[in-house]
Amino acid sequence: MNFGNYRLKNSCRYCRRPFSLFLFALILPFFWVAADSGITWAKNRPSPVLEPVEAAQRPVFGDDLDFAGLEKAIQGNLAYYRKLPPAREFFFGRDTYTVDHMIRSMQRFLTFINSRPSQKELTLFIDQNYRVYAYIKDKAVHDVLFTGYYEPLLYGSLKQTEMFRYPVYSRPDDLVTFDKDDVSTKKAGISGIGRYDGAAAVPYYTRQEISEMAPSSMNAVPIAWVDDPVALFFLQIQGSGKISLDTGRIINVHYHLSNGHPYKSIGKYLIDKKKLSKETVSMQSIRKYLNDHPDEMEDIFNYNPRYIFFETMENGPKGCFNIELTPGRSLALDRQIAPAGALVFVQSQKPAVDGAGSISQWVPFSRFFLNQDTGSAIKGPGRADIFWGNGSYAELAAGHMKHPGQLYLLVLKPGIDGEKTE
Repeated sequence: MNFGNYRLKNSCRYCRRPFSLFLFALILPFFWVAADSGITWAKNRPSPVLEPVEAAQRPVFGDDLDFAGLEKAIQGNLAYYRKLPPAREFFFGRDTYTVDHMIRSMQRFLTFINSRPSQKELTLFIDQNYRVYAYIKDKAVHDVLFTGYYEPLLYGSLKQTEMFRYPVYSRPDDLVTFDKDDVSTKKAGISGIGRYDGAAAVPYYTRQEISEMAPSSMNAVPIAWVDDPVALFFLQIQGSGKISLDTGRIINVHYHLSNGHPYKSIGKYLIDKKKLSKETVSMQSIRKYLNDHPDEMEDIFNYNPRYIFFETMENGPKGCFNIELTPGRSLALDRQIAPAGALVFVQSQKPAVDGAGSISQWVPFSRFFLNQDTGSAIKGPGRADIFWGNGSYAELAAGHMKHPGQLYLLVLKPGIDGEKTE
């Protein structure tokens, strides 16, 4: 048997799979599905296909942030591309591009936006230099459902106290990874992560089992202790966050590994139990329900058997390509169909906030993003998840965003900058 208690590289947010497949976390808001907004297609009909967009179907390109933060996100992409083997190819539908081509595509775009072009200049530049792709169905650009995620802030201590009594666990020593063929149990949810009971590989403990174990019985060292079990649950859903310690220091915690059990949405659970309605459910309404019904909290938490173990890092969260995420510029797509690090243009809606910190309305926006993350809930051409960063606006946007929009992928035309065409 191939048991290996080795350290995994960074892992992906949603799927909690090794980074070699893709940062973790979470959600989406973890309770949404594409069908809720009518963004769906019949199972017996072909899904939308990534294809070049005709000139008449191209959008007018503009950026509501005036390119702030975009340079950092592109530089992260360039560092990622430069580490890849020369033979690596990137697929845009039926078309393929080399690593070198992707690097030049990013460099040319970065050089141009540093001139802070007008919307007219930007659109003309893209028309002349870039191919534009979109998911096409029935000869039309297919809508995408946009949701969001963010980096929460928790309050904690390096020592367990009466106030700070909820542990943020590091990876347990008895958690192992193995080939699925090695698993000698038929229990649902086994995923190549588990523990060794002395004779066989078995699933690791569920959330409920972990929560019922005394910290001294766990084979895991708490990174910190926090004061709010609801905030801790949401940290596990988001996959990364910051903990403000009682000493004044702030530490960054990031998803390291899960217990291997499947993720189950507590938002869907609350809807099914008629505790919340589909129309009103959000991260904020779920949080309120949990705080208003502490006697139900553990049962609701335990509906989701997945448990997340963390590690500390010096910098902010990284996506599935080990690129540090940029708030408002990093996007999570299905990595099975969307090229790694692709330059993306989005048209959708974002929340406008009033003086009281509440959403006053949803307003249209357009912006460039980079495909730097993925997740198990982000499947197919109809889903995308925006990383909003941290802070009150990020939490508000991530918790409420569930809006359709359009998504386009851009890549430098072959032959630009003297490249030889085939």
